[in-house]
Amino acid sequence: MNNRPYHEQVDIENIQKLRGLIAALPPFVKEFFRGIEPVTSSRTRIAYAYDLNVFFDFLQKSNPELQKMDKKSIPLELLDQLTASDLMEYMEYLKYYSKDASEHINKERGIMRKTASLKTFYNYFYRHELLKNNPAALLTLPKTSEKAIIRLDIDEVAMLLDHIEDGDELTKSQKAFHKKTKVRDLALISLLLGTGIRVSECVGLDLSDVDFKNDGIKIHRKGGTEVIVYFSDEVEEVLKDYMEERKRIIAVDGHENALFLSLQKKRISVRSVENMVKKYTRSITTLKNITPHKLRSTYGTNLYQETGDIYLVADVLGHSDVNTTRKHYAAIEDQNRRYARNKVQLREKRTKQE
Repeated sequence: MNNRPYHEQVDIENIQKLRGLIAALPPFVKEFFRGIEPVTSSRTRIAYAYDLNVFFDFLQKSNPELQKMDKKSIPLELLDQLTASDLMEYMEYLKYYSKDASEHINKERGIMRKTASLKTFYNYFYRHELLKNNPAALLTLPKTSEKAIIRLDIDEVAMLLDHIEDGDELTKSQKAFHKKTKVRDLALISLLLGTGIRVSECVGLDLSDVDFKNDGIKIHRKGGTEVIVYFSDEVEEVLKDYMEERKRIIAVDGHENALFLSLQKKRISVRSVENMVKKYTRSITTLKNITPHKLRSTYGTNLYQETGDIYLVADVLGHSDVNTTRKHYAAIEDQNRRYARNKVQLREKRTKQE
């Protein structure tokens, strides 16, 4: 295995996966993916490929003539023959369909994403004058309700870290592994809670990315941007404890540079971190489904409540548009506005006359 940086390796794997998905689609689809490559990530293009696969499956199921054809034989000209009514039927189809012996159910958000993918697909060919019609432009995206911010409260954060240290709430089999992993787990989850980095950014960290002199870590954001994120003295302490342990571990070839290792001495995976978070938070709260992303929300909420600076929160979390941050933390803004309503006093309070 080549000892490439994690983000490069992920990109290569995504590109290989994308090629396999595109190979199952009509040849003209390749033109679309070549066109959007400069402005999209490999993960975004994979999402488009999945969505388009569903769309062409729908065309085959809804048209007896297309059922006789291989999906790769569907011509571009067919898209010009479709109407807005046909595409509205597709949106209805998305609510429930079966594929590869599995049932698929899409709520508003799933339908909106797949419809948005189709709009982008149509727009590309229409702008380049390869299609005369653009019925997708007539579609209205379904309205979606705002998701509530799910996060850990301050006392729940303290309980979580305590549980990682003592392991009292774990099952007997989990406790057997806990002694081997608790220093790593405490450092990793403290880093997520103390910096708000994404789980993919966390597992991608190399040993050389940690700078204790300045208490910072070098991470690769979405789109390949390289930034320095800083951590607190509290995070520094548990991270240093883990680094001492990490020095004694001989990693598998190709994983020597990885900061966080699995018990197999390979770079820890995103799925492993997701399972780790679920394992420790299950005893903290049964009402909240806590994921690594919810730990990110916890950090963002706490930072915003402490600073009231939405631009700082957006910058630290790596949001390219502050409106994305504002949308997520609008409820807290309203809470702060309510809190501030009596803070400015116009006149001295008068005492009531007896």
